Amino acid sequence: MPSLESLRDASYSQSLFEDKTWRHSPVPLPLSSAQIEEIHRIGAACLAFYHAQELLYQRSAQRKRLLRNGGDEAPWVAEYLDRGKPEGLVAHGRSRAAKGQVPLVLRPDLLLTDDGFTMTEMDSVPGGVGLAAFLNRLYAPEFPGVVGGDGRQIHLFHQALRSLAPPASKTAARDDEAGAGEARAQEPRIAIVVSAEASTYRPEFEWLASELRAQGHPVFCVAPEDILASGNGIYIPVNGAPERIDVLYRFFELFDLGNVRGADAIFDAVEAGHVAITPPMKAFQEEKLNLALVHHPALADFWRENLPACHLETIRRTVPRTWIMEDVALPPVAVLHAPFVNNRPIRAWGELANAAQKERNLIIKASGFHETAWGARSVVLGSDVSREEWLAAIEDAIDGDNETLHVLQDYHKPRRITHPVFRADGTLENMEGRVRLCPYYFAQRGSSSAELGAILATICPADKKIIHGMKDAAMLPCMEV
Repeated sequence: MPSLESLRDASYSQSLFEDKTWRHSPVPLPLSSAQIEEIHRIGAACLAFYHAQELLYQRSAQRKRLLRNGGDEAPWVAEYLDRGKPEGLVAHGRSRAAKGQVPLVLRPDLLLTDDGFTMTEMDSVPGGVGLAAFLNRLYAPEFPGVVGGDGRQIHLFHQALRSLAPPASKTAARDDEAGAGEARAQEPRIAIVVSAEASTYRPEFEWLASELRAQGHPVFCVAPEDILASGNGIYIPVNGAPERIDVLYRFFELFDLGNVRGADAIFDAVEAGHVAITPPMKAFQEEKLNLALVHHPALADFWRENLPACHLETIRRTVPRTWIMEDVALPPVAVLHAPFVNNRPIRAWGELANAAQKERNLIIKASGFHETAWGARSVVLGSDVSREEWLAAIEDAIDGDNETLHVLQDYHKPRRITHPVFRADGTLENMEGRVRLCPYYFAQRGSSSAELGAILATICPADKKIIHGMKDAAMLPCMEV
């Protein structure tokens, strides 16, 4: 069993998160084989959902009928998902170069509840990829049951990116056209681009890149300002000389594009076919309101037609009821698609302020394309605040001047668990906490399957209602028991 000193020495000497600390446990979090099987099902369902959601968006944007043999048009879907986005970004997301592209690194956020897993988000630009791999390596020698303890997280990450590279013959031809002389090796060059806004995560991606280079793969972690663009592609400095890259892994949010130097060059290179990118630069794939579409009654037939029954059942079981909040004028006979208050439908969002405490087990959060839409910055739990604070959060969410849409989501309280965690002096305590699981899945271009690489657990103190990374939380891998 590892000691606190050994865990600290290994973790902090590597500095996987800039200026971040967390608590340590001597053992991974145990999960049953049934829970692991369910996590595998969730990964397959998430990838299928991304493909179906892409089809939904394209049909909506093109004002096509949603179903193969009829059905209504739903232009409102694309209108919601495109709201507040720059025209150029919307156009790129609909371009031929981006057609059919979905994120190849997937991470849903799962809460462990008394009723199973509850998904609060699908993150297509997930942090923690390197941290999860590092912790797996740290614990696996003493705990053979660690999920992904065989190092598969790093391998699957590389294979996902590598699958985007053009065939070697095309790569060589492009280099010859550019006057590069001899054909390059078949191994594609990959750049992980981490923006200043996401700099907390830079150390883990630098570690990932160094691990892959040690295995012989030319993978580099760079800042956007390191990118050099020319007529035939994107270059980065390697050992003092510019090297053209084939694949770019984007670790910056699309709302931050204005601060990403070289973003225009990346757009041009992707659309010209000079470089492949994942996750694709499709703002509609990064909206939390996609989860509100899962349970929307107007889309029920679309999901039945375009998601295999097993995946649809998994998604509906895992995703809590979610609603899109917007201040709209209703005709006298209409009601909102929203939770009931006092067992009756409502006609205005402000009526939620009159809900009983039990009925306020609801969370408001910004949907996307804004700096407050990640890291629990915009989250308000109705049952945890006063009526006045809850009403203020509702009014802010439906403010007509606010281009960022908000969603309302059922709150499923994570169950309490007890797990051994080190105190600061190295002694152990049985910490009572609540758990968020972040499974990492990897797909390859054109594949319909997603492979599980690792599961990162965050155990927050039991008195914390909103679970996210914090200095009082423990972060550790998971093992099958």
